Amino acid sequence: MYSLDDYDFSLPQELIAQNPAARRDHSRLMLLHRTRGTVRHHHFFELADLLRADDLIVLNNTRVVPARLHGRKETGGKVEVLILDYAGGLEKLRTEGTFISTCLLKASQRPRTGTRIHFSDHLAAEVLSSKAEFHTLRFWSRGDFQAQLAQTGEMPLPPYIRRVAGVDAAIDDHRRYQTVYAKEAGAVAAPTAGLHFSAALLAQLQRRGVQRVELTLHVGYGTFLPVRVDDIRRHRMHAEWFSISAESAERINRHRRRGGRIIAVGTTCVRSLEYAAGEDGQLKAGSGPNDLFIYPGYRFRIVDGMLTNFHLPRSTLLMLVAAFAGRERILAAYREAVRRRYRFFSYGDAMLIHPELRERGTDAGV
Repeated sequence: MYSLDDYDFSLPQELIAQNPAARRDHSRLMLLHRTRGTVRHHHFFELADLLRADDLIVLNNTRVVPARLHGRKETGGKVEVLILDYAGGLEKLRTEGTFISTCLLKASQRPRTGTRIHFSDHLAAEVLSSKAEFHTLRFWSRGDFQAQLAQTGEMPLPPYIRRVAGVDAAIDDHRRYQTVYAKEAGAVAAPTAGLHFSAALLAQLQRRGVQRVELTLHVGYGTFLPVRVDDIRRHRMHAEWFSISAESAERINRHRRRGGRIIAVGTTCVRSLEYAAGEDGQLKAGSGPNDLFIYPGYRFRIVDGMLTNFHLPRSTLLMLVAAFAGRERILAAYREAVRRRYRFFSYGDAMLIHPELRERGTDAGV
């Protein structure tokens, strides 16, 4: 259960989705019963029929920023930059007048401290320091920094999605690699379970009586970093900034007191809710860095059900869903997904891990 090899599975490369579904809510949806392990096959637009009128879904309203930049050093060498701490950089911009962030750099030669990188006539940066693969950059711009970044930057698609210039020009990643309810700018990766929601589906859920609340967790690059230890208990998560408002916390607590079920949309919502939960099961409002690593053996305090995509082998995300539904049940469901040609990862299909019934005696929601 604690060996990294316990979270491996065979995945054909052709099942890694390179493009989003033609329509957001027309991706496939596997329904997995959390304790029985039984599966059923649906489409995401059927979600309102799979939830109960008194369920509450929790959405992560982070907004992905165009954090990937292509530039050149003053010597002419090409450099690719990925901004990792956009939220922290914005705070420095507000308080100190300068955007400074930890970044990943890709270049033929490691840039030295003091190296200047030009991305456009209006946007540039300087390397302040370096540690291992991380570099601290100070940016400056002519005019508003956020506007210049929006004009110059690219969406930071994960490394397993590859775009071919010209061939993939019709794919609008700026729109599709973003949830329809995205508000708070700061993520360098999308909360992908939320990509399946359309405005029409959200309206249908509301008409059915399914409530929703929002929180924020700015997804960081750590979501792509591999686990490099054989014993997963030794892995350390990269912290990501989260925020849960007093209003959202109170609504969730009130809903639980009434016996309603909490359905987290995505692993980011699961980690935020569980990080902010007290031993008594009460959710606390707050904000700050979140480095919670959930793996089998974890005792869930808030979350009753989960919507999630299909994740990478040997990843912390796979470990989280295994903790929620059981490692053997999850791996069996993944084998079934491979057999039925489900699409995997960010632009792939989804799974609803069916919530446990709270203070109810029948399985009315299945």
